[in-house]
Amino acid sequence: MTATTNTEFGSKTEALDVAKTFAESVRGKNILVTGVNRGGVGYTTAEAFASQSPANLIIAGRSETKLKESIEALRAKFPNVSYRLLILDLSSQRAVRGAASELLSWSDVPQLDIIVNSAGIMCIPERTITEDGIEIHFATNHIGHFLFTSLIMHKLIKSSQASATKGATRVVNVSSLSPTWTQMRWSDTNFEKKNKNIPENERPAYQVQQMWGQTGDLDEKSYLPLEGYNQSKTANLLFSIALTDKLYERYGILSIAVHPGVIASELGRNFDGVTMDAVKGFYESGMVDIKTPGAGAATSVVAALDPKLGAGETRNGKENYGAFMLDCQISETALPGAVSSSEAEKLWKLSEKLVKEDFAW
Repeated sequence: MTATTNTEFGSKTEALDVAKTFAESVRGKNILVTGVNRGGVGYTTAEAFASQSPANLIIAGRSETKLKESIEALRAKFPNVSYRLLILDLSSQRAVRGAASELLSWSDVPQLDIIVNSAGIMCIPERTITEDGIEIHFATNHIGHFLFTSLIMHKLIKSSQASATKGATRVVNVSSLSPTWTQMRWSDTNFEKKNKNIPENERPAYQVQQMWGQTGDLDEKSYLPLEGYNQSKTANLLFSIALTDKLYERYGILSIAVHPGVIASELGRNFDGVTMDAVKGFYESGMVDIKTPGAGAATSVVAALDPKLGAGETRNGKENYGAFMLDCQISETALPGAVSSSEAEKLWKLSEKLVKEDFAW
C-alpha cells in the first residue's frame, strides 16, 4: 500500500529538512531538475538535493545566465557536488531534442536516478501557438517535459535496473491545484473554439475563472490564460499516471505529480493587471497561504525520495490514489478525469502524435 513515511510533514515543512530525512535516497545519485533559477521553486528543489551529496546534480533551464547564477549559489553552499548545466527550452521540440542528445552524450553520467520536471509558465495573456503548432502552456509545461523525459528514458531504465529497490528511480512532475477543478480540453487543446461549443465537461470552471478576474460572458470566449495553464497542469498529473502504468511493473520506475503550493516566485511574471489584483486579493483576505520557497519545494522532494511511496491504487472509488501529492502528503482532491488511467493513456497517444514519435521501452 502506497503511503508516506512522515505523516507529520505538512505545508510548513522545508525541503532541506525532507532531504536530510531521506539522505540515503540522495547520496551518490544522479539527479536532474528542470526550471532552475534563483527566483523559483526549482532552485530550492535543487538546493535540497545538493545538501545531501548527490553524485551529479544536473541543472536545466532556458537561461544560461540564470543557470550559472544558480550553480554559483549552490556551489557556495555545497562545494563538493558535481554540478552540470543543461540548456533546455521546453517550448521548442527542436530545442528539447538537442538538449536530450547532449545529455545522452554524457558518458560520465551513464544513468539518471531522479528527474524533477519543475519548469513551467503561467497565464500568458494572449493565445500563443508555438513553432510546433501547439498552445504554448501545453507545449511548454507538458509536451516539452513529455518529449525530454521520453528521449532520455534509457538512462532512467539503466538506473532502475541497477537498483535493488523497486520504485527508487523516479520522475516527479510539478503540477498545481489545477487537477482539482480542471479536466482535459480534448476537443480543443489549442483553444480555437468558443467555450459554449465544446462538451460541457471540458469547459472551464467559470467560478474559478471569475475569482481570478475574468469578466464577461465566458461561454463566448475561447482562450483564457488561466485555463491554458490549468490544462497543462492537469496533463502533468496524467503524464505521471501514464509513466507509472507503463514503467513501474516492468522497470520499477515510479512517477508522482505534486502541487507545490503558492510561492512568491517568477511564475506570475506574465499576470496582467486584473489577474494580479485578483491574486493580491487572495493574499490579503487570507484565502491563500504563501509558502516559503523551501516549503514549496518540499512536496517534490518527498515525492522524489520517500521510500514508502509506490504505484497508485484504487481507493474510495478513485483510481491512482498516490499519484498526486500536496503539502507533503498523498491527496485525493483531484477530479476523477485527472487521475484516470484511460485518460492518461489518451494523453500519451495525443502527446506521441504531437511530437511525431512513438515511445516503447
